[in-house]
Amino acid sequence: MTDRYAVIGNPIAHSQSPFIHAEFAKATGEDIAYERLYAELGKFNDVVDEFVAAGARGLNITLPFKGDAFRYADELTERARAAEAVNTLTFKDGKAFGDNTDGVGLVRDIVDNLDFPIEGQRVLILGAGGAVRGVLVPLLEQRPAALTIANRTLIKAEALAHQFGPFGAIEAVGYEALAGRTFDIIINATSSSLSNDLPPIPRGVFTPRTLAYDMVYSKGLTPFLARAQAENAGMLADGLGMLVEQAAESFRIWRGVQPETRTVTNLLRDLLA
Repeated sequence: MTDRYAVIGNPIAHSQSPFIHAEFAKATGEDIAYERLYAELGKFNDVVDEFVAAGARGLNITLPFKGDAFRYADELTERARAAEAVNTLTFKDGKAFGDNTDGVGLVRDIVDNLDFPIEGQRVLILGAGGAVRGVLVPLLEQRPAALTIANRTLIKAEALAHQFGPFGAIEAVGYEALAGRTFDIIINATSSSLSNDLPPIPRGVFTPRTLAYDMVYSKGLTPFLARAQAENAGMLADGLGMLVEQAAESFRIWRGVQPETRTVTNLLRDLLA
């Protein structure tokens, strides 16, 4: 019998997850069906309960339900518990097991696909929202020389630095404190690119050795990556590779098979072109 999986969100029609997992299944010979699930706000549990009752084996979660999935899970991995967000649910033996694969996806894209080490590097993360919570533990596990979180509202960055301090040293600053400083890796974890905007970073933070990474992906350069290019950043990358890598980690959790990712990322890039 074909095993059923899905991605749930609101909105959800734009999700590339069905395409990604279909490609993984075809490449690995796994017999799965993967669909999109739409849930009204406040109806997450009802939709998931119905999906589980129909025999579902797993679920990916996208905005705005990662917090709902965190609360829905019966058991959590350490990285999901730290993030207080779940993007992967596995249904087994009458229980829901919650995990968060976003940080693993980001790290694998940077270290493996871009061949850019994180260990020993000065890392700057822009933003202090949910996207940051999901990636801090895996980033800190790479042992960067320093990790700085910059945010418009300093108290939010300070709260993250305090909470995740046990996993590694984190500095919290406002954007104005970045003036005169440079970084090896700068990750835009804000939603600014979705509204064709930029975080208020001062001039000069990029160098010819800097990797500029935007978690948002698009057909062309995002505003953040265009700014990095204009300031001669050494490498530019958007979040498409992270999207595929976090999906691959979900697939591995569910099926016990690690799919190859570069082919799927290239196919998606061609579709966006």
